[in-house]
Amino acid sequence: MVRTHPSFRAAVGRHWLRGSTAIEFAIIFPVFFLIFYAIVTYALIMTAQQTLTLAASEGARAMLRYQSTLAARQDAACQVARAPLTWLPQPALNCSATTQVTGQASCTATGYACYAVVVTYDYAGSPLVPPLLGPALNLPIPATLTGRAVVYLKTVAS
Repeated sequence: MVRTHPSFRAAVGRHWLRGSTAIEFAIIFPVFFLIFYAIVTYALIMTAQQTLTLAASEGARAMLRYQSTLAARQDAACQVARAPLTWLPQPALNCSATTQVTGQASCTATGYACYAVVVTYDYAGSPLVPPLLGPALNLPIPATLTGRAVVYLKTVAS
């Protein structure tokens, strides 16, 4: 059995370990980066969804304020609904205010009118976070985000 000096064995061991940290980092970093990217993407989507819902409810409240015409109510609703959405790209936003909501049982009752404000954001056309690696890595994300609020108003019989 050949005996070697302890300092020689330590130097040989360090030689074999040189660069292993860089290789481990190169293997692990993409995985952690993809996880971080997914967290940021979905966090912004959820934030935008919550903001759209808030904007729609604020627009519906504005629609209840007295206006002389229905068109003025609709314009006021969309104007108020766009106020909290200034951080989103404006060309991708769409606001609509309607007076009849289909599928709502209480809207068909006599003496009630339903007003709905729907705010949509085209996420596919204007994503908040740019796609990573193009079509090679597609996260399952919605094409559009929608916020909707319905207000029931008892009409006054004349």
